[in-house]
Amino acid sequence: MQAKKRYLLLFVTCAFLGYCYFGGYRLKSEKWTGRSQLPYERLPSYLSLNEEFYDKDLKTSNGNPIMSQRTKQCRMETCFDFTKCKQGFTVYVYPIEDVISPLYQKILNVITESRYYTSDPTRACIFVLALDTLDRDPLSTEFVHNLPSKLMRLPYWNNGRNHLIFNLYSGTWPDYAEESLAFDLGYAMLAKASMSIFRHRPEFDISIPLFGKQHPERGGEPGQALENNFPNNKKYIAAFKGKRYVHGIGSETRNALYHLHNGKDLVFVTTCRHGKAWRELQDEHCQQDNQEYDMYDYEILLMNATFCLVPRGRRLGSFRFLEALRAGCIPVILSNGWALPFHERIDWTQAVIFSDERLLLQIPDIVRSVSNVHILKLRQQTQFLWERYFSSIEKIVFTVFENIRERLPWEGTREKLVWNTNPGALAILPQFADSQQELPFSKSNPGNTFTAIIYSQLGSTAVLYRLLKSLAKSKYLDKIILMWNSDIPLPRRPRWQGIKASIHVVTVDGISQRFYPHPLIKTSAILSLDEDATLNTDEIDFAFTVWKSFPDRIVGYPARSHYWDDSKRSWGYTSKWTNDYSIILTGAAFYHRYYNTLYTELLSSTLHKTVEQSQNCEDILMNFLVSHVTRRPPIKVTQRKLYKDTTVAGIRDLYPEGEESRHFDSFQDTPIHRSKIPGEEIARRKEKERVEIDVKLFSLSLSLSLVWSRKPRMVSGLPIRGAEKCDRRKADLVVERAKLIHHHHHRHFRARLHHHHRRLYHLQLQRELWPTTIARLGDREQREWWWPRDIAPTLPSLLPLC
Repeated sequence: MQAKKRYLLLFVTCAFLGYCYFGGYRLKSEKWTGRSQLPYERLPSYLSLNEEFYDKDLKTSNGNPIMSQRTKQCRMETCFDFTKCKQGFTVYVYPIEDVISPLYQKILNVITESRYYTSDPTRACIFVLALDTLDRDPLSTEFVHNLPSKLMRLPYWNNGRNHLIFNLYSGTWPDYAEESLAFDLGYAMLAKASMSIFRHRPEFDISIPLFGKQHPERGGEPGQALENNFPNNKKYIAAFKGKRYVHGIGSETRNALYHLHNGKDLVFVTTCRHGKAWRELQDEHCQQDNQEYDMYDYEILLMNATFCLVPRGRRLGSFRFLEALRAGCIPVILSNGWALPFHERIDWTQAVIFSDERLLLQIPDIVRSVSNVHILKLRQQTQFLWERYFSSIEKIVFTVFENIRERLPWEGTREKLVWNTNPGALAILPQFADSQQELPFSKSNPGNTFTAIIYSQLGSTAVLYRLLKSLAKSKYLDKIILMWNSDIPLPRRPRWQGIKASIHVVTVDGISQRFYPHPLIKTSAILSLDEDATLNTDEIDFAFTVWKSFPDRIVGYPARSHYWDDSKRSWGYTSKWTNDYSIILTGAAFYHRYYNTLYTELLSSTLHKTVEQSQNCEDILMNFLVSHVTRRPPIKVTQRKLYKDTTVAGIRDLYPEGEESRHFDSFQDTPIHRSKIPGEEIARRKEKERVEIDVKLFSLSLSLSLVWSRKPRMVSGLPIRGAEKCDRRKADLVVERAKLIHHHHHRHFRARLHHHHRRLYHLQLQRELWPTTIARLGDREQREWWWPRDIAPTLPSLLPLC
């Protein structure tokens, strides 16, 4: 009996020890440890049905975890110091002390030349490393070694708090683990390409596109889908051309594409001819694949396909994504678990087709089932997203910053609709207004009054007084703001005191101040005027009426053109009469007050400094800004007479020799010149324009009377013979100077010419130069010019200027 008890006790003891050993994890439950579950641990799973079917290897990783459990759960509230951003959203870049790649140098250049940059680290909200973290593949030649020790030496690292790290490639052969960066992120935010939805920390990390070394730093090419034909029947329904992997991660989808290729409306060609050992690793399909691969040109496929496949490679992201967006080829995403770029703001369902990469054989049926109406919408959205957020490194970086900026409670947020419709989030400042209805892009009523802003440099003149009187008579006028930037002090009793209008005088010290968002401006419409503008009340009211129908554009009178001069390999600027124009000078133009805010806050300090140093070009900069935002040209309205008064001496718009070209040439080396901004209506000239001074010499304002006669007649003048050649701009200056010297003969001479004419051609020109009348009396063989007697002696001395 005693033995039985001993054996029973031994059995119970062993059973108890076995239970404690194999089932002891149950003792770690909440009941025994006293640890309560965190709130997020009690929440139900929001994993969608599609995500339940994702590959298991996307949910788990066998790689060594770099981030601790605390940093994996980072949010703005737990890992970000908001107090550093109270002085404004600014970005500090560490001094460069190590070798960096050209691509990362582009990113740093964009930041340091942007409006976000600050050179004072104590005022910085975000810190960006000067250590190249783009390529963290140890096999890459651009891999930076000993990065952890270099991070610890940074003076403001603080375990990564408020730091932003850019990364395009992570992990290496064979698994290309996404979290393998070879350094500890700490509390730093990660702007990463090929990011999965399982590694992405919501409202903390940012998914960015994978872009190559040739991606432009600024500007960027416009989308290539230039036509919106409906239905747009292209040669191929779907296409793909790229390399495939015979084995390893990311090889399943691309290796199966040959099953869908029919060479007619479905073109899916791949090659295994890449890498050093491709011959040893090739399979039975490689030879045939290589032959078909060489039959198709990649760019032609993109332009002639409706849908473009974007399968995953070794990593989730692919260069094909941006290439398809640019070409207007609708991307078909075959990369399970990929967090598309800026997916928290951009609604990608409006631009791409999602498909499970394990259901590859269903792709033909899926793309054929998309209606023509839906195809048109998808294609238009690809062009919008490409041009607004992805066409340059600058736009990608700025979109990253605006994503972070919206997370600051006091900065304001944009609705998702703003991110996905024109003009895009980068052109919308949430601080401007509480309602989107106050923006020029909304279809709301812009109001029935305007504020006139007059920029004065000459002081109180008779011309300024007449302009104020014309403005005061307008029934749409709200108030007049006189920007006084003159060495002449403001008179104690100015002549305009008797004018019945609200006139506010504001002293300014810079030419850009005319576009400052002054708190006195309450109306949506602004009429920008130079002090020498000569508009009457009817012309002012007419232009305002036109502007109300186009509140997002500049509407005004004086027009100019800029064009590309192939002979000089630079941009040119002209006020000659042509069949097109690209600029409306702000010396007499209406625009929306929101553009004052954009001009002051959106543009970089480099552009503002350029304008202030030259004391010129502010009108060009404003035109480029509006066209860049709206992708639309300005609107010109005509007037009955000059928009400049010709009796004022010293007007700054009277260009001396070469000054008209310098008005534009001063922008040749600025970032806005290097940018390719759509909507500018750039007129490219293939040959340098030259004219014969005895045939085409004319420099007129709105009215030019050319008088032809079969027989030469003497009209109180002297003939000038010869066929001198001269650049047209300089020829304009010749006549202009002659006019300045003998202006008092103008009306008398014109009246006498009118008596002799046989055919009168009246040309409407919009010029900034002074009014001059030139007549030719004689046939083509005689080649004689007839001028007023007092002007003729002056011309020979002026001709050498050409």
